[in-house]
Amino acid sequence: MNLDLHCHSTASDGALAPAAVVRRAAAHGVEVLALTDHDQLDGLAEAREAARAAGIKFVDGVEISVTWHGVTLHVLGLRIDPSEDILATGLEAVRAGRLGRARAMARSLESVGIPGSFQGALRHAENPAMLSRTHFARYLVEIGVVSDMRSAFHRYLVAGKPGYVPHRWAALGEALCWIRAAGGQAVLAHPGRYSLSAGAMDKLMMEFRAGGGEGIEVVTGSHALDQYALFAAVAAKHDLAASRGSDFHGPGEGVELGALPALDARLCPIWQHWEL
Repeated sequence: MNLDLHCHSTASDGALAPAAVVRRAAAHGVEVLALTDHDQLDGLAEAREAARAAGIKFVDGVEISVTWHGVTLHVLGLRIDPSEDILATGLEAVRAGRLGRARAMARSLESVGIPGSFQGALRHAENPAMLSRTHFARYLVEIGVVSDMRSAFHRYLVAGKPGYVPHRWAALGEALCWIRAAGGQAVLAHPGRYSLSAGAMDKLMMEFRAGGGEGIEVVTGSHALDQYALFAAVAAKHDLAASRGSDFHGPGEGVELGALPALDARLCPIWQHWEL
């Protein structure tokens, strides 16, 4: 089956409304879709209803921002119960401080000759409480400072660049606890993005597994082709299931919904025991 277990809507930093994401996924052949907005559950009900109308299976999900030894990670919660208070309260705490960080990012960008970025980013955010680097990147593309989203991040919005402002997110153990409390399965999102040494990755995987983590993304729009085999080996080494997700944010902003290759048949998929 064509499963896409990582994508975003306007409930966080995606470009399309939840229902539009679902309809686009169905049009591109996705049979099972998880909506995994950043630290936010508000789009799930709309997406779930749209999936029912489109005739595809829907998985309630979320992507939780985590700080681990000074590194920002993302942990997906799949098949969660969105009504679970422990998860909702935890996510509310994670969301706190986003606007303050965004204002600091705007001041930093202004210091290098890019004024108006706070209001510019807000224009791209349907939910102002979820203002993020992606919204700033869209503004930088809009005003012609960069040609595309990837360049916006690489030149301005990653660690060491003028628009990057660090933030303290949830602890890894907290995020895993919230996902378990909501009956979900925790999957480490796009591990290839974190620039960790092999030793640090092993340490992360051991902590993740010990805390109840069940899988890692192997095939993802955030990985280069040679990283599929690398993280397939990591999954096997640490006895973790493998997942697949486009990390879709909007048309033309990366990999299309459902367009990635299938998982290697030798891997144990995170959905192995799901009723599909």
